This record gives sequence, C-alpha cells and structure tokens, in this order.
Amino acid sequence: MDIDIARALHVLGIVVWVGGMFFAQVALRPAVTALAPPQRLALMSAALGRFLASAGFAIVAVLASGFWLVASLGGMAAVGAAVHAMMGIGVVMTLVYVYVALLPFRALRAAVANADWPVAAAAMGRIRTWVSVNLMLGLATVVIGAFAR
Repeated sequence: MDIDIARALHVLGIVVWVGGMFFAQVALRPAVTALAPPQRLALMSAALGRFLASAGFAIVAVLASGFWLVASLGGMAAVGAAVHAMMGIGVVMTLVYVYVALLPFRALRAAVANADWPVAAAAMGRIRTWVSVNLMLGLATVVIGAFAR
C-alpha cells in the first residue's frame, strides 16, 4: 500500500468515525428529544445501526492504515510519543465501540422490537454515555495528530 493512500484511508476513517459520533451527540440526539419515546428510540436505533456499520468499516480502515503507517516508518521504536498515544487511544476507542455494538446497542434494538420503552431508554442512556467518552477520546486523538511532528 502506498503511504499516501494509507494516510488518506486513515484520515477518511477518522472523519467517518469521529464525525459520526459528533453528529449523533451534537445534532441528532438533541433534535430527536421533541419526539415521543417510541418514535425517538426507534429512530435512534435505526440511525445507530447504520452508524455502527459505517464506523465498523472505518475502524478497520483506521487500524489497518495506522499499523501500516507505523510499520512503514520503522515500527513502534521509530515513532514518537504522539503516535504511541494515538495508537493507545485508538485501541481504547475500538474496545468502547465493540462494547457499545455488542451490548447496549443489541439491548436497544431488542427493546425497540419488543416496544419495551423503559429498557430501550436505559440502553440508549448507556450508549449516549459511551459515545460521549469515545467522542472526547477521538477529538483528543485528532488534536494530538494535528500537532504531532
């Protein structure tokens, strides 16, 4: 893989992943509060399903291109602290994504399918919390990457 292609895939993956979380937290979630719980939770379940699928592809692109870029620069011993920090944060973010996708999102989807709105709301609350954590980690990583030399 050409290094420029790897960089482009890396940045595009981050834009999709972090940008999607930003949109969900800052624009979508506040806008849907005007809806009744059945409509709000069904909409969020559908939107999050699409986002999680897209983010999953983005994460694969980010991890693969990130590891390729590090290898092309001579490995972990050859890169600076900023790259180590970005990789560490990226691994934590990936684990948060996997948790959200496998546990609270599945609970949300099942609760919406069963019209169990209190359970759906609780699952959505857990998702919102962890997406907020991941968004902060993602934004911190973008800042680290922007100032890395």
